[in-house]
Amino acid sequence: MAAATSSSPSARWERTRTRSWAWSARPSLVSLRSGALLRVRAAAEPAPAFQSVTAFAPATVANLGPGFDFLGCAVADASLSLGDTVTVTLDPTLPPGTVSIASVTSPSRPHLAARLSKDPLRNCAGVAAIAALRALGVRSHAVSIQLTKGLPLGSGLGSSAASAAAAAKAVDALFGSRLGRDDLVLAGLESEKAVSGFHADNIAPAILGGFVLVRSYEPFHLVPLASPPGLRLHLVLVTPDFEAPTSKMRAALPKKVGVQQHVRNSSQAAALVAGVLQGDAGLIGSAMSSDGIVEPSRAPLIPGMAAVKAAALQAGALGCTISGAGPTAVAVIDGEEKGEEVGGRMVDAFWSTGKLKATATVAQLDRHGARVIATTALS
Repeated sequence: MAAATSSSPSARWERTRTRSWAWSARPSLVSLRSGALLRVRAAAEPAPAFQSVTAFAPATVANLGPGFDFLGCAVADASLSLGDTVTVTLDPTLPPGTVSIASVTSPSRPHLAARLSKDPLRNCAGVAAIAALRALGVRSHAVSIQLTKGLPLGSGLGSSAASAAAAAKAVDALFGSRLGRDDLVLAGLESEKAVSGFHADNIAPAILGGFVLVRSYEPFHLVPLASPPGLRLHLVLVTPDFEAPTSKMRAALPKKVGVQQHVRNSSQAAALVAGVLQGDAGLIGSAMSSDGIVEPSRAPLIPGMAAVKAAALQAGALGCTISGAGPTAVAVIDGEEKGEEVGGRMVDAFWSTGKLKATATVAQLDRHGARVIATTALS
């Protein structure tokens, strides 16, 4: 049995020959980063509430233009295909305190499954599940994971966050839903930091739903932004056949920003928050389109992006920008009536200007975030 030690002083990992991982937890605080703490609840080990739990987590749009690394929202369609699904099952065939990934599938993109590791420490769902189990203080039970990917990789739709959020939610529900909001987000953030960096603008809305502002990490403080129920916000998501790795897109960002640029972008981010709170779709779209720092640095790396944005606005969209690190372009519309036309124009622009095939999806703001969609009773 080979052993590997995690960066956390309160967790010990042991690798088994079956690609499962064992964890141990002590009644302490496990530091993810200075000031951001994952609470370990090891005083009383919780009993399982179900034999298995299936959870869904939606896609997310991070940054929303000027809100780089601190604003994001959750989006989904009626069929719940725009997101990832994770089933976590008690597995008595494994040694106590182990996690195993039993399967990874992607019905809409069969080739995708082969690209994802079944090593729990190299899979977003596995890392988040381990973090949630450690936070709960579970030591006497083993679990196996089935991951169903509904999102493409490197798309700017929070693919890694969706896997992590669904896994954390499913593990927590399996043991009685004991974790608080921040604990769930921090469990998912432990996964995110290994993949795309220490930023919660995807994982927070993936778990909480709606719009979320990440105020700080030291101390950890999330601010859900409650938009009026009457806000008929829909988002047109156009994803080209092109991958934009987060590391590459972050490397393109400017190292220095002028004071006037900073002031302008800050005012646009504030306007975006005001638009959400007031339910003003026009203000949301206008502010989202006004990023003067990140989008200008990244757009040239996505073939046709400038033309796609122009096409969306000409077709009647209220605003358009890059979703997350890209390459997905996101346009805001008030209601879904214009969705097909706006999406079609954006798809055409990707092809005519960038020579990229693309697909369009009209989604709506998802106010629920990660949720349990099925359970199996204890046998």
